[in-house]
Amino acid sequence: MQRPLLNSQKTGFISGIILPLVSLSGFYFLRYSGIPIVEFLRYLYFRDILSPLLSLNILPNLVLFFIFIRKDYLSSARGVLLATFLFAGVVLLFKVLS
Repeated sequence: MQRPLLNSQKTGFISGIILPLVSLSGFYFLRYSGIPIVEFLRYLYFRDILSPLLSLNILPNLVLFFIFIRKDYLSSARGVLLATFLFAGVVLLFKVLS
C-alpha cells in the first residue's frame, strides 16, 4: 500500500508550525496593522499578553490535528502534536521569563 504524500511527520510538523504563525499574523493585520511588527511584539511582551496570545494561536493546530486523524494520516497528526508541544514550550518559556 502506497503512503499518501501528506502522511508524513515532516508535513505535519511544518504545517503545525506555520498555522499558528499565520494565525498570529492575521491577528496583527486585522487589529494592529498601523504599527510596525517589532513594536507590536514589544507591546505584547511588555503588557504580558504575548504568552496568552501565543496559547490562543495554537488552537488552530487542534483543528488540523483532528483533520489528519479523520483522514487517517497518523504520521502527520504526530508531527502536528510535536509542533504543538514545541509551541507550548515557547509559551512556558515566556511565562517563566516574564
